[in-house]
Amino acid sequence: MDSFCEKGRKKSRPSKEDFFLKDGYRFGELVDLLDFLRSPEGCPWDREQSHQSIQASLIEEAWEAIDALAGGDTGQFKDELGDVLLQVVFHAQIAKEKGDFCIDDVVTNICRKLISRHTHIFGEDEADNPLDVLATWEANKKEEKGLRSASDVLRDVPKHFPALIRAYKIQKKAANVGFDWPTVQGAEEKIKEETEELLALVHRQEAGSKSENEERVLEEAGDLLFAVVNTLRHLKIDPELALHKANEKFIRRFSAVEEKATESGKKLQEMSLEEMDALWEEAKREEKAGKRK
Repeated sequence: MDSFCEKGRKKSRPSKEDFFLKDGYRFGELVDLLDFLRSPEGCPWDREQSHQSIQASLIEEAWEAIDALAGGDTGQFKDELGDVLLQVVFHAQIAKEKGDFCIDDVVTNICRKLISRHTHIFGEDEADNPLDVLATWEANKKEEKGLRSASDVLRDVPKHFPALIRAYKIQKKAANVGFDWPTVQGAEEKIKEETEELLALVHRQEAGSKSENEERVLEEAGDLLFAVVNTLRHLKIDPELALHKANEKFIRRFSAVEEKATESGKKLQEMSLEEMDALWEEAKREEKAGKRK
């Protein structure tokens, strides 16, 4: 399909005088603003960026938007979505300058995808509930991408996903073709098996055996994490969200331990593990009691 970029290139580049603070802006004005900032008259930092130099920002801004959503602050969520949108327009502007594609191509592709994969709306497929819709979407996606086997579908899960998310998605796609434990008990037993195998390797190393190297321990550790993700999937628990909550809980309780230590005139570095653990248990009890009120 022909690119829409030629129309964009014929438009004269905006100048500094075209931009000033006002109450509201349209999407096209954001596109023009990035075009100007990347121009010789624009910003030196913006001008020298590449896809590679800003790629981490795309991920970071997306996670910050999710964090704002979880916090329930709609104003902050709105602001963070703007930062995500900036990254999309930024990449599109860089691509336009290289002659690869422009923002109109990005919009065109996603519109075409929404129409071509909603064949229960715009085609002849039928889907009366969300599960049927997902099945139709995945079938259309597989056909569009030329994924001919179940293995192709697994390989299509992006390697740059966070490992927990990627494991979760891989397992779900494998389950779609019946490769799955029939009940959660099978997944639970796998956790026990993988834990025993990992600890057996670790204990052999501690005993002085050199027959097992670090790569083997790393492999078994991965198997254990994969088994945990599988069990959580069976329990309908998002592993990424579960670990996020655990991280926040640890920080919250650790802060309580540090506050209690300070109140007693001590620094954590000066305390024994037993003393800190006692404060940890105290903070844990107080937190649980507060939740019951």
